[in-house]
Amino acid sequence: MRAPPTARTACLVWAATRVLLLLLVFHVLTLPGPDVTTDVSVIYRNWYEVLRTGSFPLDDVTWQYPPGAALPVLAPALLPFLSYPAAFFVLALLTDAAVFAALLRAGRGAGRSVAGAWVWVAGVPLLGPTAFARYDVMVTAVAVAALLTAARHPRAAGALAAFGALLKVWPALILVGTPRGRATRAAWLAALATGVLLTALFTAAMPGALDFLTAQRDRGVEVESLGALVLHVARQFGWEGEVRLHYGSMEFLGPHVEAVAAGSLVLTALAFGWLLWWRLRARRWTAATPADAAFTAVLLFTTTSRVLSPQYLLWLVGLAAVCLALRSWHMRGPALLVLAATFFTLLEFPLGFGHVVASDAVGVTLLVVRNGLLVAASLLAGAALWRSTVTAGDRPEPGPGGAGHGGARVFSPAVAAPVSRRVRPAGGRASER
Repeated sequence: MRAPPTARTACLVWAATRVLLLLLVFHVLTLPGPDVTTDVSVIYRNWYEVLRTGSFPLDDVTWQYPPGAALPVLAPALLPFLSYPAAFFVLALLTDAAVFAALLRAGRGAGRSVAGAWVWVAGVPLLGPTAFARYDVMVTAVAVAALLTAARHPRAAGALAAFGALLKVWPALILVGTPRGRATRAAWLAALATGVLLTALFTAAMPGALDFLTAQRDRGVEVESLGALVLHVARQFGWEGEVRLHYGSMEFLGPHVEAVAAGSLVLTALAFGWLLWWRLRARRWTAATPADAAFTAVLLFTTTSRVLSPQYLLWLVGLAAVCLALRSWHMRGPALLVLAATFFTLLEFPLGFGHVVASDAVGVTLLVVRNGLLVAASLLAGAALWRSTVTAGDRPEPGPGGAGHGGARVFSPAVAAPVSRRVRPAGGRASER
């Protein structure tokens, strides 16, 4: 069967935009601002040389990642005929293609939509060359795979979530929306077992596997974060702090930075408390609810983080794409806001990063718009998740064609439980089996 026109068009646009990204990371074309590929050609390459010896980069303060991060850093060894940067970029492209194919396939089923594939097609190039110059595309691929398999294979989803968490922690959040009962037990137990096993293997094989747990305690406030806006404004009134390269990123250091960082942690704690309260109150699940909850959770934790690096937007694009692939139309607004925030992220890094570091009018405006879009997306996503699972009751939400959630099946723990069959033996009372 021939692919629908929308799918064919998506494939063509994907190919065209990815050629453009490759031209950028291979420096055939260049953008103003800092060279984003140096993370691969210098930092990742140096880590690669250390990891090959069987140890983590213990003396490098820029290594702040869980032990699984060693795998994507070492992955270019699979293509020994290419230089390290070239091999990394090719692997990033192949990972991107795999995510696109998975979303396209997921959108072809009954009650699904290719809108999710389009979100991925558009969102990745909106981030610019940063999308291929960080290993976050590999982490996002694992998270997308976990969410797309969650409905039919909760144990596999749990294992993938744990593996993703060992790459970069945040994929642990994608299990927050698993349906209560058997699915949650299966997914969470599989995640726990996988996490413990892999952590034990890394700890036994390589020293320093758990050093990441304390690696970021002395960090400042990254200049692009939500909390940093307070310091950007303070600089206009004579604040005596400074911006310096610290722990591998440009951060504010100086008076009151610890208070701003603490404020970010308070916001993150409040976000966690709200998610816990939502989990306790939720009583209605659809096939899209796990993706909706994962998208909302990562949005909240990303927006409130004291470190809001540009590549974090790739996580949100991937999760938004899954939501729309499952026809979760109430997440369409937050998804569009995330795409807009991704574009403004490109404008502030790398294009306008000099303005951001200088805290001038252009830089502060870009950050206000980008971070404002993320705040709006977080609030809208949280409200939509609450309405669809807590206050909607048992009444399906209208979607395209009149089906609840655009055709997604509605279920609850009671509905999902096996229904016993009553058999009446001859001459006896009804019994259950």
